[in-house]
Amino acid sequence: MLVLGIETSCDETGAALVEAAPAAAPSLLAQALHSQARMHEAYGGVVPELASRDHIRRVLPLVERVLAEGGATLSAIDVVAFTRGPGLAGALLVGAGCACAMACAVGRPVLGVQHLEGHLLSPFLSVDPPEFPFVALLVSGGHTQLMRVEAVGRYELLGETVDDAAGEAFDKTAKLLGLGYPGGPALARLAQGGDAQAFALPRPLLHSGNLDFSFAGLKTAVLTQLKRRSGAACDQDLADLAASTQAAIVDVLCAKALRAVEITGLPRLVVSGGVGANAELRRQLDTAAGARGVHVHYPELELCTDNGAMIALAAALRLQHGVAQPTREYTFEVRPRWPLSDV
Repeated sequence: MLVLGIETSCDETGAALVEAAPAAAPSLLAQALHSQARMHEAYGGVVPELASRDHIRRVLPLVERVLAEGGATLSAIDVVAFTRGPGLAGALLVGAGCACAMACAVGRPVLGVQHLEGHLLSPFLSVDPPEFPFVALLVSGGHTQLMRVEAVGRYELLGETVDDAAGEAFDKTAKLLGLGYPGGPALARLAQGGDAQAFALPRPLLHSGNLDFSFAGLKTAVLTQLKRRSGAACDQDLADLAASTQAAIVDVLCAKALRAVEITGLPRLVVSGGVGANAELRRQLDTAAGARGVHVHYPELELCTDNGAMIALAAALRLQHGVAQPTREYTFEVRPRWPLSDV
């Protein structure tokens, strides 16, 4: 079974080709990705209309590239998968429309995929894939969630953010520090030259007794520290503040994730989503989890960001496990707000 995956939920256009046999793990044959980061940088964040228009320009060339690299033709595809949600409505419609048009042209079915499920399952394409069941720490964009994952399509929410997500905390702090867009990777780079103990920043809900997260207050604390310096913070101050912010976020993510592992008694932890690429998070989790005999699984770095491979993979796994049926009804519908618990 060949699955073509298309991702257009926000500011990255992705296409990928995944092959899945009935009794074998899916394999990635080819993928292509275009990031809109440079285009949105001038605005300090994603401009939805510009994102949608750029997806229109990029989707078909990326699909053509993936098919060529994968040695396949469109008529050889068994299912065309696309991101149905959550995401920007206009951007989602571009991917859904293109997927349905291509599938209709060759008489193939389509399958709408939940974007976060794609992130959740992305480590199954890594060199160290997990086994069910496991605890998942999903840290992607505006989402920070802990899930108990029993099998494909069987997800129990253990905790989630009540306001800003970890990715938003990275990006908003980076903007306060004048680091531009996208802010998360820039803040992590700046933090390498800073002292993580220089500023006593809060660890929100660290001792709340539950598995929920809250990072909105962290941004306020950073702003307070900047105001105390009357706008004259030196380069080292900014590096120290970046390192202190990263440390606060990582401390909370690690503590909550390990607490979820302890509560569930599961020996495996999966970390996925854009923040999952953060080197400090990986270092601390590997150290703390290893001391507890817990194995941590990550997607490859290129699969942490939004991409078509995770969409094709999620579709293939859902079809393999019999928890989804593709359709030849091409009257597509997108879901900009689509909780993973509703999948």
